[in-house]
Amino acid sequence: MSILILLIILVVLFLVFVSCIKIVNTGYVSIIERFGQFHRILNPGWHLIIPFADFVRRKVSTKQQILDIEPQSVITQDNVKISIDNVIFYRILNPKDAVYNIEDYTSGIIYSTITNMRNIVGNMTLDEVLSGRDKINSELLKVVDDITDAYGIKILSVEIKNILPPSEIQQAMEKQMRAERDKRAVILQAEGEKQSDIAKAEGEKQAKILQAEAEKEANIRRAEGLKQSQLLEAEGKAKAIEAIAEAQSKAIRKVNTAIIDSGTNETVIALKQVEALQEMAKNPANKLILPNETLSSLGSIAAIGEMLKGNK
Repeated sequence: MSILILLIILVVLFLVFVSCIKIVNTGYVSIIERFGQFHRILNPGWHLIIPFADFVRRKVSTKQQILDIEPQSVITQDNVKISIDNVIFYRILNPKDAVYNIEDYTSGIIYSTITNMRNIVGNMTLDEVLSGRDKINSELLKVVDDITDAYGIKILSVEIKNILPPSEIQQAMEKQMRAERDKRAVILQAEGEKQSDIAKAEGEKQAKILQAEAEKEANIRRAEGLKQSQLLEAEGKAKAIEAIAEAQSKAIRKVNTAIIDSGTNETVIALKQVEALQEMAKNPANKLILPNETLSSLGSIAAIGEMLKGNK
């Protein structure tokens, strides 16, 4: 009998010892109350508590949490009833305040968000609501975060999941979107035709410029060819004049030689002149310009030449 009592006592002591050990997982903390009052916060790890005196009030998650709010009906400034649902991301920074300053911090976040969302959206028109999600999110975040500071909770983000206007508004918006798409299509088509016309005009302009450049180049080449032809013709004339001068020079040298060899006999001079004139006349490029007095004396010179040939 005594052994059984000893075993019971050992089991009870073991159970008491086990109840003194509290293990807190990572990402959580435990709120400990001693005799009904807040005592301390147990961080992740294992801890020893006093049985029957210390009590775990609540286990609180310190991880980032997501709160999905159901769609809520909201009336805009222009009296359009729309449905909006939100998602809230938050984290508990002070577990003691989250447990003792509010009965249910989750409900506090939800109702604070819904109330302030209705206030914000009620001061906006439907178009402003549809185009101003970021504005609504930022204003909600600021207001709700100020409220939840008393709960020891930090609101990280408030996001609007969806905005659903009435069905007739949706149909009108769809018609407006189709009209806008048709308008953009017409504008794009007109812009394409405009660009095509500009490209065509630019091509014609470039073609005319190239044609003008080609004509200019051709005129330059023709002028250059004419210039070269004139230069060649001038060079030919210069060479002809030079040949005439050379022939005249030879004729004069022959006359001078004859005068030196034969003395000052006028008959000999006349004969040499006739020979010089004949030599000059052999070259088809030579042109002789003689005065009238010379032409009148040619007959006498020719007669003297015939006479001398007869004497020979």
